[in-house]
Amino acid sequence: MAWTGGLGTGVLGEGLPSRLKVMPPTLQSGQVSLGWEVPGEGWTFRVEEADEPGMPWALAPGGATGLSRNWLDGRMADGASRIFRVVSETPVVNRGALISAERTATYNIATLTFLFAFGGVPVTPQHEVEVYRVVYQTVDPWGLPTRASASLAVPRRAGRIWPLLAYQHGTITADSEAPSAAASTEGLIGVVLASNGYVAVLADLLGFGESGGNHPYHHAASTATAVVDAMRVGRKWCGTNGVPLSDQVFLAGYSQGGHATLAVLQELEARHEGEFTVTACSAMAGAYDLSGVALDDALSDRQPPNGYYFAYLLQTLVDLYQVAPNLGSLLRAPYSATIPPLMTQQGWGDLVNQALPDVPHQALNPEFLRALRADPGHPVRRALRENDVTGFVPKAPLRLYHCSGDQDVLPANTTVARDRFVAAGANQVQVLDPQSGASHTDCVQPALLATKAWFDSLKQ
Repeated sequence: MAWTGGLGTGVLGEGLPSRLKVMPPTLQSGQVSLGWEVPGEGWTFRVEEADEPGMPWALAPGGATGLSRNWLDGRMADGASRIFRVVSETPVVNRGALISAERTATYNIATLTFLFAFGGVPVTPQHEVEVYRVVYQTVDPWGLPTRASASLAVPRRAGRIWPLLAYQHGTITADSEAPSAAASTEGLIGVVLASNGYVAVLADLLGFGESGGNHPYHHAASTATAVVDAMRVGRKWCGTNGVPLSDQVFLAGYSQGGHATLAVLQELEARHEGEFTVTACSAMAGAYDLSGVALDDALSDRQPPNGYYFAYLLQTLVDLYQVAPNLGSLLRAPYSATIPPLMTQQGWGDLVNQALPDVPHQALNPEFLRALRADPGHPVRRALRENDVTGFVPKAPLRLYHCSGDQDVLPANTTVARDRFVAAGANQVQVLDPQSGASHTDCVQPALLATKAWFDSLKQ
């Protein structure tokens, strides 16, 4: 038997990348020995083989190795050519387990009325609100156990049953901007929603709040798992604290949160229909077509208002997909030396905007830029395609809000998403422009108000 190749794959059930590294095989007394590495504990493994590329994989003899990270083929080398791969199964994680819940704020209607008026929020509060910071168990981008946090905003009125609403935040770069942080703007959105009769769950997402490490920006799979587990925590907390929930579930998110919201909708409808049935979904101003509209725009000569979005995305592709040894290697001098250190600071977005050229791709290593433009199978393109959120058929009623003047996230993302959904058979998808000509920032309030009005019309 001759070794002809090998690879490592992660079978995580949720499209998460794998860090499994298969070592070169060795021969021991005429038998093939194979070893592999992967960070963390609790993985189980199996070795599969095929006669040649494209042929079906089958379990190799003795290939169900369990926790062991090596395998010895009991057959003597017979001259045959075979291909092997190692498949990893994630450790069992008690996803959605509540670790802690701390009440961080209580608002009566008078206080809410003042805060909304002061903040220019044209909403009349109907209920008092309590806000909690919840910490819970979830998985990291590789399926390993980790902690995360979320804000839980709860309306208070006896005798009422509330729908659950998961809101996904936009692009942030500091813990102080995360929904569970005190006085964050994103957290205020949850308070507004709760004051009008929704139990609002706002996940901080991985990399913020209780979760360490870099934020996996626009990584669809780990965004979805973090939000689904936050929803589980919200439901469990309500069940044990006398806050009755109806069967209605709403999803909403703006900008990065728009992309996140479609990732969550896809995850819920594919894997959690018996647990959560989505009543309605509002995705607003999201970069849904990362590998198409968003990448083409990043490689154009347009001058976007926030070039740091592209740097953020590249850092995630380095972290999760190993498209390069580090971010600096994708950049040319002087940006290779100046940009990466800036991105380690809290609230670094403005700093990177100032340091980048007006046309962000001019900061890229020319060799990398040429390859990215020329090769449709480039690793960056493949990774972005994996995180597009236009490749499913939404079942729940879906509205895609996007203002026509948006220069941060081009409205073509929304058009492409709608067209693909409809072509695939979706029949409850609408595109709406809540304020024609409005910018990305100016569109936030009109889109949120339109979303709230739609949800209110469906709320039981």
